[in-house]
Amino acid sequence: MENPGWPPLPYADWQDSCATLHTWTQIVGKVRLALAPPVNHWWHVPLYVTARGLTTSPMPYRDLTVQIDFDFIDHVLRIDTCDGRRDSMPLVPRAVAEFYAELMARLQALGLEVRIRPVPAEIADPIPFDQDRIHAAYDPERLNRFWHALAQIDQVFAAFRGHFIGKVSPVHFFWGSFDLAVTRFSGRRAPPPSNPNIPDAVNREAYSHEVSSAGFWPGNGGFGEAAFYSYAYPQPPGFGDAKIRPSAGYYDKNIGEFILPYEAVRRSADPSATLLEFLQSTYAAAADLAKWGRSALER
Repeated sequence: MENPGWPPLPYADWQDSCATLHTWTQIVGKVRLALAPPVNHWWHVPLYVTARGLTTSPMPYRDLTVQIDFDFIDHVLRIDTCDGRRDSMPLVPRAVAEFYAELMARLQALGLEVRIRPVPAEIADPIPFDQDRIHAAYDPERLNRFWHALAQIDQVFAAFRGHFIGKVSPVHFFWGSFDLAVTRFSGRRAPPPSNPNIPDAVNREAYSHEVSSAGFWPGNGGFGEAAFYSYAYPQPPGFGDAKIRPSAGYYDKNIGEFILPYEAVRRSADPSATLLEFLQSTYAAAADLAKWGRSALER
């Protein structure tokens, strides 16, 4: 039986809109990267789920505070400053180059001089923002469904986060990889990681400490369908052979992560409980095999 609160998300139906939104979120995310003070593990760069879409959260600019919000109900991008000024631009089918030019112009009109590196991150064969006239799709209905799914998942991730009293990340949306994620830390340092797709300095900061991390891809994670994932870094011996729940979850040897299809969660009798079971069982496998001090870290 399907739960109406968890909408269907067949990736083939909205992959063009997904690619466009991915790039738009990179532009807005890079504004946050330029303005926000650094925080460990790059926690100053993601976006966050709201009751209407995604937000940068408040960002400092000289003696002002500014915030940029994607609204997937009214399909508007809003810019707010703490002195009461507001500007907005419609979210409609348009090329990335046009979106980029208009957003930068509107920020400048508000007196916000922001410079960003105008090239997408973590995307194969990236096209500079000001040259990208290929990605221009925007399907409001399907993007609203995507946000509804994010809102449901955000609640479950937040509940999972609350069970941990050790160091744990916020639930945040990484615009580089276009996924919602939450990460628990053992407290121990980790060896330097290696990922040819991500600059070494970025990787070293992200994975400076031992983690168990879980998240959600809407379909762009290489599987062609929406899915949840869970991994450990560094991965302890035997992790891929661990017994996890629910039975629809499996270990993908190609990427070294546990995967649970979104559709299996959506169609379950209790999607939130099913997802929480996946998060908890994969974390337990990582923590037990790596001998985390669980009694001191869990509520």
